[in-house]
Amino acid sequence: MSLSGQILPLVGVALGAVGSFLVSSLNDRARWRREQSVRWDGRRLDAYGEYIHAVKELAGRYQRIAAGCGLVTGPAPLELTAEVLAELGAAEARRSALGETCELLGDTDTNTASKTLNHCLWRLEHLARGVSTEVEQSWEQAYLEFRDAQRRYIECARASLGVTGPVNRDVAWPSAWRPVSRSSRAE
Repeated sequence: MSLSGQILPLVGVALGAVGSFLVSSLNDRARWRREQSVRWDGRRLDAYGEYIHAVKELAGRYQRIAAGCGLVTGPAPLELTAEVLAELGAAEARRSALGETCELLGDTDTNTASKTLNHCLWRLEHLARGVSTEVEQSWEQAYLEFRDAQRRYIECARASLGVTGPVNRDVAWPSAWRPVSRSSRAE
């Protein structure tokens, strides 16, 4: 058998081994990336969810305080006592810590939306607690800005997680369920 007849099979085996190694390496790398993506997406989902729940909890308490001050009607009024202030402080500390976790895991758009949401939440707090600011604003205006910021944060968080489609569609409140004002009941 000639030398070339012996070398060609060895070259074929060597090329096959190199090709197999490259394909195996690429598959391992792709699998590792998928696993990392799933790992971090799960953590991001938890962080985003816990943060938005903490924000919603604080907004609800501020709305109840605002109801106690006569700024809004609807929720059960909450008096601003030392105990309530302590609870608010603890809830705000929790929201802040959760926000920092979101900053570590979130993308730029979601982090920017969370900052805007924080500002709107703090505006609600200022109104509920009677803190004066340079610009006067009604509770309704501030609450609408808060809701818009909340919606924007959720949209950014969903995009960060790769969730497609709209957050929700507007659904009209059934007319039979709309509250009747007290003045129209008395008539």
